[in-house]
Amino acid sequence: MRRRLVLLVDGDPVIQRLLRATLTTRGYSLVVAATAEAALGALDRHEPDLVLLDIVLPDRCGFELLQDIRLRSAVPVIIVSARAAPDDRIRGFELGADDFVAKPFYLDELVARIEAVLRRTSPTVDRSPLLQYDRVTIDLANRRVFVDGQEVRLSRTEWSLLEQLARQPGRVVRHSELLSHVWGPEFIRETYYLRTWVSRLRAKLRDDEEPHRIIQTRPGLGYRLADPAVPVTA
Repeated sequence: MRRRLVLLVDGDPVIQRLLRATLTTRGYSLVVAATAEAALGALDRHEPDLVLLDIVLPDRCGFELLQDIRLRSAVPVIIVSARAAPDDRIRGFELGADDFVAKPFYLDELVARIEAVLRRTSPTVDRSPLLQYDRVTIDLANRRVFVDGQEVRLSRTEWSLLEQLARQPGRVVRHSELLSHVWGPEFIRETYYLRTWVSRLRAKLRDDEEPHRIIQTRPGLGYRLADPAVPVTA
């Protein structure tokens, strides 16, 4: 079986050596880029399964690089950085990061987060129904979303969140259930993650018309996806 390939974007030689040794022994292949320019080249050449990204890089801000990555690819991205204030975390998630790990970190925890992100972003094949709303169509089987007939590109985390709601339309899915499924059980109290991603998802779905939102808030409980107008077997 092919080893999963991780692209590490970090200019610190100590971090590079440490993660190369750790990830190699855990069954991963590692490509290292010390600059944003090198990272974009490696992204195109190697098509990694996951990116570990530091915010502080010698040539560009890591947030700017993340924006460029998202224009090219839906590859999962975990930010690993000493810049880990709440504003930095929120900005990272708003720009499309799938997780955020603060330096210094425990190696076992970082590996566990890598595995969790890869699990939830790995595609599955099924024959689920299409969910048809007034302006939005959700194709669960093919992992596609359309707004006014135009396909909308979602990040893997956005899709994972939408899918969890769409698998059970009409049911309130609790905050803890969504956080555990999408980010992992260690995140069940991090409701600001959820608010940030629901806001981004609503923006992409143009889901801003109260009281007719597709993604509906149940204060203190969680979120529910409205019952579809037309469920169609795929």
